[in-house]
Amino acid sequence: MSRRRAFICILATLSLGAVSHMPLAQVSPDIDEKLKALGRGIDAPGTAALYAPLLKAQSYSGVRVTRDLDYGSADSQRLDLFVSEAAVLSPRPVLIFVHGGGFVGGDKHASGSPFYDNVMLWATNRGLIGVNLNHRMAPQNTWPAGAEDLGLAVRWVQENIAAQGGDPRQVFLVGHSSGAAHVASYAAHPRFYGSAGVGLAGAIFLSANIFDPATADVSPSLKAYFGDDASRYTERSSLPGLLQTPLPLMVTSAELDPVQFERQALQLRDALCKENRCPTFVRFSGHNHMSVVYSINSTDDTVAAAILAFVRASR
Repeated sequence: MSRRRAFICILATLSLGAVSHMPLAQVSPDIDEKLKALGRGIDAPGTAALYAPLLKAQSYSGVRVTRDLDYGSADSQRLDLFVSEAAVLSPRPVLIFVHGGGFVGGDKHASGSPFYDNVMLWATNRGLIGVNLNHRMAPQNTWPAGAEDLGLAVRWVQENIAAQGGDPRQVFLVGHSSGAAHVASYAAHPRFYGSAGVGLAGAIFLSANIFDPATADVSPSLKAYFGDDASRYTERSSLPGLLQTPLPLMVTSAELDPVQFERQALQLRDALCKENRCPTFVRFSGHNHMSVVYSINSTDDTVAAAILAFVRASR
């Protein structure tokens, strides 16, 4: 491992308890018990019911929100932009968030829901600019549609974010579940980059469902996006490219993630470490597959603090 990368990994770990002046919050005992009762499956409604009340008070005050900006020609290629109205002396880092949904569902924002605006509001309150993406979905849009869309979105940010007070040299791409799989595909395959290169300062994978379709459990979502032809899975894998990229990477899993998802995260971590390129790795105790995102901007800042520590260390 290079000295710089080792420093980033160590600093990201050491920063977790120092992100705010308050002690690092944990999953509260009552929610911890309820999350464990939900088990290792993916229960989005059940998990949302636990965290939505904690986000009722989140405020949009002082944040300029611009919704449904086009970054491509398809109806789904739209983004929401969150920018703090507070004055700053230097350009802000940028956090691009890509939602999950098993490659076939999900939305950056639904009326009346606090998700995934919670990620954006948290980012702006921590001195970042937030960019929240929708993208084309399977089964109508199969691999590599997600990586292509992220390439378009990153180029949009590179070309437009300076006018919003953002720093195009400090762009972090964060994906959750299948969104993390799209982030991995983009980072791993340079053919999706623009002329200026990858355009990122780091990539964060929150409970990714698939890094390597060739070794992932066969599922309807895998086939919907990666196709039925298993002979194509190796060439569509993110694993080889992630072993080559110099981009700082943060790989995470949740204690209550589905076993097959955690297996993919550990496979990537171990492969990177074997190449002496260990990523920043965090396993979120007490959390399930959905709570790692739904908890952001709530009193439980375990996930948010880890993301912020990685961003600060990578800068």
